[in-house]
Amino acid sequence: MIGKGKAISHTKSSIEYGWNQDKDAAIVFKQHLAGDNPKEITDEFKIIQSMNEICIRNTFSFVLSPTIEDGEKLNNIHLNTIVNEFIKDLKFDEHQAIAFVHNDKNHKHVHLYINRINFKGNAYKDNFIGKRAQKAAERIAKKLQLKTVKQVRDERLEKVKDIREFIKEKHEYCFKKLTPKTSLDYINQMRLLKINVIPVSNKSNELIGFRYEYKNINLKGSEVHRSLSINKLRPKFKEEIKKPKNNKKNL
Repeated sequence: MIGKGKAISHTKSSIEYGWNQDKDAAIVFKQHLAGDNPKEITDEFKIIQSMNEICIRNTFSFVLSPTIEDGEKLNNIHLNTIVNEFIKDLKFDEHQAIAFVHNDKNHKHVHLYINRINFKGNAYKDNFIGKRAQKAAERIAKKLQLKTVKQVRDERLEKVKDIREFIKEKHEYCFKKLTPKTSLDYINQMRLLKINVIPVSNKSNELIGFRYEYKNINLKGSEVHRSLSINKLRPKFKEEIKKPKNNKKNL
């Protein structure tokens, strides 16, 4: 199961999207709310949000996505349990919340909207809320015996084990026999070996890694092998490749 989250300011339009009947939506969780439509729910959110006018992005939007396989087994009661566990894990007990399941695609998923302002007028801190949602989803998946992000990733990488080994072989051959001096040399020489190497940069235009493409399979360097992560590759090139301030996202 994957969890995503962010703070938003467009509460009404988001709840309308969650309630969208074109997506075969159904309410699977409701907390501290009485309204029966998006406008009424939004108005209830606003009453509490008026206690804290400093906070602009005063609603949290979360998406909880079980795997397709798990989703086929989960009914609305199960989804209610998942949302309830998520609420407890992130300590949103004293916040208004509503969640909808969307069944319009084969990938069943839940949209959860939580009032960031509690009944005392305090804003829930949004530091790293996306990462915290991801970790909470991971813990809940383990608790409820659903597949975690790591399990899905490991299964996917196992299916392309031969391709990963092939890319790693060519990578090692490249440095041993072709001795690239710069990252551009490396990209060009790997291309001669039938591997498309794609540099990945952050918003500051700093190189944070490479992706490797072969036979329509596209993988991060660290997914191929840890020796292909940017921290392992950086010392091999003569040109200066600056270390990003936050290298947690390095590939």
